[in-house]
Order: sequence, then structure tokens, then C-alpha cells
Amino acid sequence: MEKRKVGIMGGTFDPIHVGHLILGESAFHQFNLEKVLFMPSGNPPHKLNRTGRASLEERIEMVRLAIADNPHFELSLEEAHDKGYTYTRETLERLTEEHPDTDYYFIMGADSLFSFEEWKDPQRIAQLATLVAATRYHVDTLELEGAIAHVSELFQAKVEKLSTPNMDVSSQMIRKWIARDKPIRYYVPDSVIRYIHELKLYMECEE
Repeated sequence: MEKRKVGIMGGTFDPIHVGHLILGESAFHQFNLEKVLFMPSGNPPHKLNRTGRASLEERIEMVRLAIADNPHFELSLEEAHDKGYTYTRETLERLTEEHPDTDYYFIMGADSLFSFEEWKDPQRIAQLATLVAATRYHVDTLELEGAIAHVSELFQAKVEKLSTPNMDVSSQMIRKWIARDKPIRYYVPDSVIRYIHELKLYMECEE
């Protein structure tokens, strides 16, 4: 029996922006996924200085608002807890144990693939999911393809390149723009912009 195919988009989503949504949508179509799970992380211990940042609950709500009109996007609270960081390997082991009929596609930016060797248990992660690498921030194509080949060989990993435009947008950039009262329309969904303004998020954000 053919397995189900589900994508995972993890991150702090502080805030979620169009780059995240385009990656999720591109992966959905390119790999014929059943759905894409948007998985906000808890507050990691190495990011304790979160002056002016959104709380976990606020980040969850922004993701909920951003994906509300997409039937194949789904909010997952697998990593959303206040205990701090959840290792990717732990999440994937739990998901594959609960859903043995599903193959997972872990969507990441090129920067994450370059540092994949430094992750906890990269070998195990490679066994549990297909890694989907997306170009980010003017990353050289040959450099990305070299990293894909390196990680594939080193960990016997299945690594796929996501065919999507290079989205030069980041949550850090969005936070800075909000703090400077610079418009973010079209970079962030309208529903999320309204939420940010209502709660006055990021207005005193220190980077």
C-alpha cells in the first residue's frame, strides 16, 4: 500500500510571512503531499533574550490566521510547549511511531542544510524523513547542490531540492520593519498584520 506523504514546516514563525507559505505550497505541489504541517516551536533555551518578541500563544495564533484559508495546510502543536526546545529527531520519532503509514518531508532552508551535521542525531533524522532544501538569501545553486550531495552521502539521506523562487524575506527583517513603522503589506498575510497591529507586537523589538 502506498504511504501517505506529509510535509513539515517547523520554525519559530516570529512572525510567519509569505516566504514560509510559499515554501509550504511549493513543497505540497512538487512532492504531491497530502498536507503540510506548520509546526511552531516552543521558546528554545538558546533564544531566551526575546525582548519585544511574540509569545508562544501569539505565534501559534499568527500561524493559525495565516493558514486558515488553505485546506492542505494544518497547524501542528507537536513542538509548541513552554519546556523549551524539542529536537527534530524526537518529533519525527514520535510522529512516525503514531503514523507508520506516513512518509514525512522535512522542509528546511539552505542555511539549515549547510549546518545539518551540527544538528542532534542527523543520521537518525535522515532515516525518519526526506529532507527538502529550499534556496534562501541568494545562496549559490552550485553551493546548495554540493551541500545536498554531501549530506546525502554522509548520512545516506534522501535530500530533495525545492524548486521555488529565492525569497529574500525573513522574520527578523519583518520585525525590524515593524519597529521602524515601515509597511509590511504583501510580505505578511493581511490577517496576521491586523493581529500584529491589534496587539502592538514587535514595536519595541531589539535585534
